[in-house]
Amino acid sequence: MKECNSCGKCCIKYSNGGLSASKQEVELWEVFTPTIAEYVHKGEIWADPKTGKLLELCPFLRLETSVSSSRVKYSCDIYFDRPDDCKYYPSNVQEMILDGCEMIEASDLKNLKRAQAKLDIIMTDSRS
Repeated sequence: MKECNSCGKCCIKYSNGGLSASKQEVELWEVFTPTIAEYVHKGEIWADPKTGKLLELCPFLRLETSVSSSRVKYSCDIYFDRPDDCKYYPSNVQEMILDGCEMIEASDLKNLKRAQAKLDIIMTDSRS
């Protein structure tokens, strides 16, 4: 299992209605980060503030350009205030496999239990 390389596959896949935010998260955004809250419409994230329609991509996802690397890399403008759905991803190895997560290595597929244990260690800081 590799550390996250910021490939953005999860952010792209779960955009356009694939994420949720709790009522508490939305309330915190409304008070402390209204620039995030404006992208919530009727409890759904990420919606166009003008139309209320769901956006194809998270408005806070940024493509990082690098002259020295041909690898695509993304960053999150709201990393420390991102929804719990984002903080806790990936939750299990099967989810990673289905999503084509680049953290998975060939050796992980041979021993899913060991791979899950590695993932749990990597995600310790993100999970409560």
